[in-house]
Amino acid sequence: MIPFEYLLLIGSILILVSIAIAKFSDNLGVPTLLLFLGIGMLAGSDGPGGIYFNDPTLAQSIGVIALVFILFAGGIETKWRAVRHAAGKASLLATVGVVVTAVGIAIFTWYVLNFNFYEGLLLGAIVSSTDAAAVFSVLRAKRVSLKDPLAPLLELESGSNDPMAVFLTVGTLQLLTVPEKSIVDIIFLFALQMGIGLAFGAVLGKIMVWIFNNLKFSYEGIYPVFALSWALFVYALTSAAGGSGFLAIYTTALIVGNQEFVHKKSIVRFFDGLSWLGQIAMFITLGLLVFPSHIIPVIGTGIAVSLFLIVAARPLGVFLSLIGSGLGGKEKIFISWVGLRGAVPVILATFPLLAGVPEAEIIFNIVFFIVLTSALIQGWTIPFVAKFLGLTEPVHIRRSYPIDFEPLPQSDTKLVDLMIPPRSSVIGKTIIELGFPPDSLVVLINRNDSFIVPSGGTVIEMNDILLVIVNDSNLPAIRDILSEQISD
Repeated sequence: MIPFEYLLLIGSILILVSIAIAKFSDNLGVPTLLLFLGIGMLAGSDGPGGIYFNDPTLAQSIGVIALVFILFAGGIETKWRAVRHAAGKASLLATVGVVVTAVGIAIFTWYVLNFNFYEGLLLGAIVSSTDAAAVFSVLRAKRVSLKDPLAPLLELESGSNDPMAVFLTVGTLQLLTVPEKSIVDIIFLFALQMGIGLAFGAVLGKIMVWIFNNLKFSYEGIYPVFALSWALFVYALTSAAGGSGFLAIYTTALIVGNQEFVHKKSIVRFFDGLSWLGQIAMFITLGLLVFPSHIIPVIGTGIAVSLFLIVAARPLGVFLSLIGSGLGGKEKIFISWVGLRGAVPVILATFPLLAGVPEAEIIFNIVFFIVLTSALIQGWTIPFVAKFLGLTEPVHIRRSYPIDFEPLPQSDTKLVDLMIPPRSSVIGKTIIELGFPPDSLVVLINRNDSFIVPSGGTVIEMNDILLVIVNDSNLPAIRDILSEQISD
C-alpha cells in the first residue's frame, strides 16, 4: 500500500502541474478541462506515470463533492438582475432542451448503433448538460465578449440544467435496473425531486443569509467554514428527503448570492477556489480512471455519437426550446454550438458503472470520447464562430485595485470607480475643491495604471480614475460634478 505521505505528494504535484498548465493554456485558448484530462491520462496506468486507479465509487464521491462546490460557486456569483430577463429561455433550455437532446441521442444510438432505447437514453442523459465555465474561459482567453442576452442565457442554462441531467440519468438507470418501474413512475419522481429541491433550496438559502447576518462569530475564519458545511448540509439533507440535492444547492446559492451579508466577497472567492479545485480534481480523476487502450475500440462509435450530438441533438433541443423566444437564427446557432461538455458528464458516467449496467464500461468510454471531442472541436472554435455570426461586442475590462470594500448589510454605500473625462471642469482642481457631498470619500486614484493615495491637496488630472466611497443617493451628484465641461 502506498504511504499516505506519497499520496499527498502525488496529488499536490498533479494539481500544481494542472494550475501551471492552465495558466499557459490561457494564452493558447485551449479549454483547461482538456489539459486536466491529459494530465490525468499521462499520470494513469496507460501513461508514463503508471498510477493504477480503477475505483468508480471513489471517483463518483469526488465528483459529487466537486459538483456541489461548482454549483454553489456558480449560483452565488450569478446576479439575478443581470440574468432574470433570460430566466424563461434558460429554464426551457435546461428542461425541454435537455430532454430533447437525450431522446435524440437515444433514437440515434438505437437505430444506428444497435443500443436498446434505454441504454441510448442513459448515454444521452449523461451528456445532455453543458458547461458555461469552459465556454467563458475560452472567450476570456481570446478577449471575446458576447452580445446580450447570450452571456446571461448561457450562464443560467448551465447552472440549471445539471439537476435535470442528473435526474434523467438516475431515472433511466431505474428503468434499466428495476423492470417494474414505468415512465409514469419516473415522471412522478421528477415532480417530487424538483419540487423538494426547489423548496429546500429556497428555505435553506434564506436561513443561511439570516445566520450570517445575525450570528456574529468571533473569528472571521469561521465564516467560510460555516458556508462550506452549510453547502454540504443543503445537498445531503435534500437528497435524504428524496429531493434533488443539486437543484437545492444551486437554488440556495442563487438566493444567497443576491442578498447582502457579512464577508460576502470572501465567501465568493472561497467557493470560486473550491470550484476550481473540484474541476481539477474531477478531470484528473477521470484521466486516471480511463484506460486509453480501452478507448480505441469505441473510437468509431464515439465519433458518430459526438458528431450527432454537436450537429443534430443539441441544435434540435435548442431550436425546439426557443420557439417563440424572439432570438434570431444566428443566436440559436451559436447557443447550439457552445454546448461544451464538462464536469457533469464525467461524474454521471460513473453512475452506470456502480449500478452494474451491462454496457456501463462502453458508455463510460464513449462519454470520455464525447467530452474530449467537444473540447477539441467546439472549444477551439467558439471565438471564431461568435465573430463569424456577428455576436460579439467590445470587451469590458474589469479593473482591479489593491484595496477592497465590503458594505454592511442593508447599507447603500458602495465603492465605485469614476473616470475624469477630457475637458472636465475638475481637471487642475484639488480634491478638497471638488465639492463632493460630505459623506463621500476619494480613497484612491488610478493614474496611468499607478495608484495614488490622495490627500485633500491632490490635483486631479485628465483620465484619472477616482475610486470613491459613496452612497446611492449622492452618486448622481458626483457624476454631474465630474462630467461638467469647461466652457469655451
